[in-house]
Amino acid sequence: MFTFDSVLGKIAKLAITLAVEDVNSNPNILNGTKLSLKMHNTKSSDFLGIVEALQFMENDTVAIIGPQFSATAHVISHIANELQVPLLSFAATDPTLSPMTAVVDLVVHYQWRDVIAIYVDDDFGRNAIASLGDKLAEKRCKISYKVPLTPTATKDEIRMALISVSTMESRILILHIYTSWGLQVLEEAQEQKMMDSGYVWIATDWFSTILDTDPSLPLVQTNNIQGVLTLRMYTPDSQLKTEFKSRWSNLTRARRLLNNTSFGLNTYGLYAYDSVLLLAQAIKSFFAIGWNISFSNDTNLRELSGGKLNLDALNIFNGGRQLLKSILEVNTTGLTGPIKFDADGNLLNPAFEVINVIGTGTRTIGYWSNSSGLNVLPPEKLQMKMQTNGSSAGTQKLYSVIWPGQTTEKPRGWVFPYNGRKLRIGVPHGVSYPEFVGIKGTDFSGYCIEVFQAALNELPYGVPYKYVPFGDGIKNPENNDLLHRVQIGVGINST
Repeated sequence: MFTFDSVLGKIAKLAITLAVEDVNSNPNILNGTKLSLKMHNTKSSDFLGIVEALQFMENDTVAIIGPQFSATAHVISHIANELQVPLLSFAATDPTLSPMTAVVDLVVHYQWRDVIAIYVDDDFGRNAIASLGDKLAEKRCKISYKVPLTPTATKDEIRMALISVSTMESRILILHIYTSWGLQVLEEAQEQKMMDSGYVWIATDWFSTILDTDPSLPLVQTNNIQGVLTLRMYTPDSQLKTEFKSRWSNLTRARRLLNNTSFGLNTYGLYAYDSVLLLAQAIKSFFAIGWNISFSNDTNLRELSGGKLNLDALNIFNGGRQLLKSILEVNTTGLTGPIKFDADGNLLNPAFEVINVIGTGTRTIGYWSNSSGLNVLPPEKLQMKMQTNGSSAGTQKLYSVIWPGQTTEKPRGWVFPYNGRKLRIGVPHGVSYPEFVGIKGTDFSGYCIEVFQAALNELPYGVPYKYVPFGDGIKNPENNDLLHRVQIGVGINST
């Protein structure tokens, strides 16, 4: 179950088809038993996807792969639990599986404190941003401003949202939206001068999916994404993966010649393929311990008979719980590397590449895993080095970054807010010692002014302020008079 015309769906459809062909042509896996593949297009509507999925489940089903959207997946999981049908989702990211922990580690690594979250306003976006907020709070950081965008946001709505962002103090922008219109946000940001020096854009893995699927983006689009950081699910290199990539290239090259369409292979395609491989291995174990495939009526649904949904036609897979147990016990290696689950059904040791967009390409500046955090070494090499050298496996976290504006200097992450309440700084307007404090019209200079501004620049946040002259510039003002005015709350001015 997935959306056929989406970026992920196009890749998944071909990857799953290839996987089923490979399983069915290999007698060593299921010993002559064939997988019967039925694909269901959930389209882009959560509601229609759920209703149509119910109709789809009227056919006796052993396992479900998909769906790709989190909202649909949560509802389908309840249906799957009722019918005892294992559900393997290669794309729907529950907050516990999302890259938000990696994003937080990036923010902490660069010593930023406040971020702005721009996200799609549905379960996929809201749940992830809630998780981001919780994880930031653990590190004494926070989301200072949230920008929800409807899934059908127009160009004007995106522009107005970004204009509001540009008036905020934070310049650290976390972008968590869909592949279908994510580039529109970055394009509008470029038009609003929000891809210049001082800004930081961290996009979650939707962005790397676009880069992998369409590696030949037009030049006008690559100009809009310079300096962006993004995350890609990490899959170690292997002979198996290399051979599959070569096979994929040959297939898509042939398709391009036939219908002038082409798409690259992203990590979701690798995980979709491995989902079928994993399921086949589990079915093999399922048969090996003496189970067979059978179904029975769900007594809970008999009272719901009638109607177009035909819910009483949904049957329970009698061996579903055992098949799920077999899935969780699989310990194999696929295109994505080692495949093993924890007790909650999550992949063990998920990891991401940290990628920097440079010119017309990308550069991997490091890796993140939940066991070792950020490092320039891939997780398996880092683990091997730690086993050899103990805890001295290297301390370098990330390679250097080229930030928006083509600068290598780390952005400080904030500016003085346009709408903040300003700190009023009283400045003596006298005639003595101008090298310490001097005022000429609206220009404030001198050693004390420079020390004050240098101190402000060291703060990890912005402090809006304005200088207020005290005295007439003809004779030296009395400092005690200034202090007295501050104590009693009387305003100061040039007189």
